[in-house]
Amino acid sequence: MTITLPPPRLPALDPARLTPEQKAIHDAIAAGPRGRVQGPLAIWLHSPGLAENAQRLGAFCRFGTSLEPRLSELAILVTGRVWSAQFEWSVHKPIALKAGLSEAVVDAIRDRRTPPFEKTDERVVHDFARTLHIDHKVPQALYDEAVAVLGVTQVVDLVGILGYYTLISMTINAFNVPLEGDQVPELE
Repeated sequence: MTITLPPPRLPALDPARLTPEQKAIHDAIAAGPRGRVQGPLAIWLHSPGLAENAQRLGAFCRFGTSLEPRLSELAILVTGRVWSAQFEWSVHKPIALKAGLSEAVVDAIRDRRTPPFEKTDERVVHDFARTLHIDHKVPQALYDEAVAVLGVTQVVDLVGILGYYTLISMTINAFNVPLEGDQVPELE
């Protein structure tokens, strides 16, 4: 099956034509741990105030939370899948696999099946993320389990990751952010 993506809604900004404010934000993003300005971050440059604040929050959510990368990448994949955000999925799937998520778990999330978790913390992050995204609330028993397994700080950081990557996913879908290079869409 071939998935056809709609054309992008905004052209890529030419770095040579950025305003001083846009250039400062562009350069800050490129000099940080991301190493480049791509996807939704490039879209946000059309609104420098949003770009500056969102990229700072994103740097924390991606690189600075109390969750280990395996769990934060799991939360990002769940969010990307809920929103069917192709760009997000294509960027974070290899990162999640490298961080230690199993291919079986990643494939199950992609296919909207219950993943075959071997680790309790992964199941809890998945269930918490999916439940919050789908039901827009978390039942007390799941909340209590998340706090028992992860601790309060990690649960707070998890909700921050889910919120930030919802913004990312909304940006991707609203502006039809294209995949990079020869990447192929995987989400139906």
